[in-house]
Amino acid sequence: MFEIIKSGGWMMFPIMMCSIGAMGIVVERFWSLQKKKILPPELLAQVWKLYREKKLDDATLRRLKTSSPLGCILAAGLANSHHGRKFMKECIEETGRKVAHDLERFLNTLGIIAEISPLLGLLGTVFGMIEIFSSLMLHGAGDPGSLAGGISVALVTTAAGLTVAIPSLIFHRYFVRLVDEFVISMEEEALKLLDILHGDREAS
Repeated sequence: MFEIIKSGGWMMFPIMMCSIGAMGIVVERFWSLQKKKILPPELLAQVWKLYREKKLDDATLRRLKTSSPLGCILAAGLANSHHGRKFMKECIEETGRKVAHDLERFLNTLGIIAEISPLLGLLGTVFGMIEIFSSLMLHGAGDPGSLAGGISVALVTTAAGLTVAIPSLIFHRYFVRLVDEFVISMEEEALKLLDILHGDREAS
């Protein structure tokens, strides 16, 4: 494996850096985007219980805000519940946009890696082919087997770039879809709370 990487030349270095970066982002996103962390089960029921018992003081709202992304959205709505339904909904939507932005952290970087990795690989191959043809001009065709070997070495970077880009693209699309689902679910939970507080829905 090391010999293959070495044969790719100096362009393998940025490709390897992209590989390490993509792997780190994927691991971090799998750890951070766990459903139980984003959408804690029964959180809405717990918040409603605290609201009925009039235990939602400032300290409780601060803990709720830092507990999870859903808790942050619910806390924003509850903190402004006395201003009326319209203003409360606006606060929930504004906080929801900030939370969605936080959930998308590093995904742009992962998408960039998926796009530039094959380009880096292609650039490495172009450099390799330039070297091969420069050698042909100086020393002639020589051994056809050696020429074929040189071309195969030049193609190593393209293969490496695609090897990094394909899984990066797959995981990028997966995480974007996952974040979209989380945002929709959080919005639904926040609207449930909004309806319950203003008597448009019965708490179950």
